[in-house]
Amino acid sequence: MKTMFNTGILIGAITVAVLGIGASGRQPAFDASKNISVIAREDGSGTKSAFMEIIGLKGKPDPAKIIIQTGTAGVLAEVKGNPTAIAYESLGYVTRDVKALRVNGVEATVANIKNGSYKISRPLSIVYKQASIDSGINKAFFTFLQSSDAQKIISENGYVAMVENASRYTINGALSGSINISGSTSLQPLMIELATAFEKLQSKVTVNVSGGGSGTGYKDADQGVSTFGMISEEFNKEKAPSCIYHVVSQDGIAVIVNRNNPLNSISMEQLKTIYNAEAGQNSISKWNELIK
Repeated sequence: MKTMFNTGILIGAITVAVLGIGASGRQPAFDASKNISVIAREDGSGTKSAFMEIIGLKGKPDPAKIIIQTGTAGVLAEVKGNPTAIAYESLGYVTRDVKALRVNGVEATVANIKNGSYKISRPLSIVYKQASIDSGINKAFFTFLQSSDAQKIISENGYVAMVENASRYTINGALSGSINISGSTSLQPLMIELATAFEKLQSKVTVNVSGGGSGTGYKDADQGVSTFGMISEEFNKEKAPSCIYHVVSQDGIAVIVNRNNPLNSISMEQLKTIYNAEAGQNSISKWNELIK
């Protein structure tokens, strides 16, 4: 005997089950009485260092119940799956799976970063030894990063391009060899895009891009392990005494929450209170303190 069923009803039922949507088609109501799940990046992350400095908590410890996530993917996955989460992450990698909040009433956009109205932003840079880019493939790649070819890629990936009136890159068919780049996981995905484009132009050159965090970028460049170290904070000469730096792009740090969270805006002072381990009685711990 053949079993008959309505596929439309089945698909609808699956959608409800998977997304957690009620029979009315609405998302479950957000419970503002819940504690805020505070998410942060790991120590050594340039994103964390920049964010804490910008909100006025440079060098301060994390709150006691903070949830540490390693890397961009971990942060986004936590916020997507945790209705009570708040976190920060590089604007260029914030997806529609989470919601970016306005900060002091200003939306986190490329235009607002460029005009300076969105205050939580930082440079994404490479550190290197001057002598390492005097000639050969390293010099060519450094030149490419300042070309109009690279600026187009930077803009298309949601970042603020830094070089005005840039020229096209000129291919040198005699170049061959490999370049090692390591460091910030915030800059890493963009650098992979740039490296791939450079390899297409210079078919005999291989560019190896790996992560490890800004701390790794400083160390590898200073010790000569990598030609270029990636960092996602203001350059600190003490971390790589033999190196100088170049800003590849400007990046905003978005403050993100779960898409089911009704909050749309937060102030810098509120952020500082949430992430301040020493806030004491002034600490904001529940969502109903922000959602009125």
